[in-house]
Amino acid sequence: MQTISRLDDLRQALALSKSGGKTVALVPTMGALHQGHLTLVRQARARADIVVVSIFVNPRQFGPNEDFGAYPRQLAADAALLEAEGVDVLWAPTPEAMYPAGFATTVSVAGLDAPLCGANRPGHFDGVATVVCKLFNQVRPDVALFGEKDWQQLAIIRAMARDLDLTAPHVDAIIGVPTVREADGLAMSSRNRYLTAQERTAALALPTGIEAAIATLREGGPAQPALDTLRAGLLAAGFSRVDYADLRDAETLEALDALGSRPARVLVAAQMGKARLIDNWPAN
Repeated sequence: MQTISRLDDLRQALALSKSGGKTVALVPTMGALHQGHLTLVRQARARADIVVVSIFVNPRQFGPNEDFGAYPRQLAADAALLEAEGVDVLWAPTPEAMYPAGFATTVSVAGLDAPLCGANRPGHFDGVATVVCKLFNQVRPDVALFGEKDWQQLAIIRAMARDLDLTAPHVDAIIGVPTVREADGLAMSSRNRYLTAQERTAALALPTGIEAAIATLREGGPAQPALDTLRAGLLAAGFSRVDYADLRDAETLEALDALGSRPARVLVAAQMGKARLIDNWPAN
């Protein structure tokens, strides 16, 4: 595995591979890798000849009171995991390489960035869209893979690719991989390490509450009573706040009053101790 931190070196390494007709898959990450990330890597390996994993803790997607400084950074340990998975290139740029002096461009996807996490994290998705657009231009992958746990992020990245006529990857080659969960159902997340043992147990109310809400929604009737029950259950379990517990159209993220014929998802974000946990499930 090559570990590369300079853009010129990355382009040179990938040009050699692409000149031989090999396909490239990109898995963007912020490091602190777990089995969810490694599942993306394995999917990438099945879809392309060359697998590139990026590790970059992106300052532009953190708000002033968020955990940018505390976000776990463990490049050596992450590199060992990736090498064991047969990754070809680890792209680990410095902040200066990603955002050189005078950098003044922002990519924004209006509308999709407003609800859900966007309402509580202003500017967050501008930072996500900007860094992912840069990663796509740097690597120019044939396919890119993202976890479905960050569903709003996935919807925004797909919209960005469509709106900007990206071809590397084309929007249809931006693949969402189902959320990887612990044995008890909690979605894997780098932020789970912030939880105490007691909080970790209480956090199970998140996936179980979503499942219960979906079961109620599938019986028919309005969505709000099921969502209110979900919210109340999370607060009773020990979550200090629930930022949202919504039924949304899977593509447009429009709020829905009930299940219909279009794909929909129940999406939740809630605070447990120091960890802001998000999760979502398909509702139909």
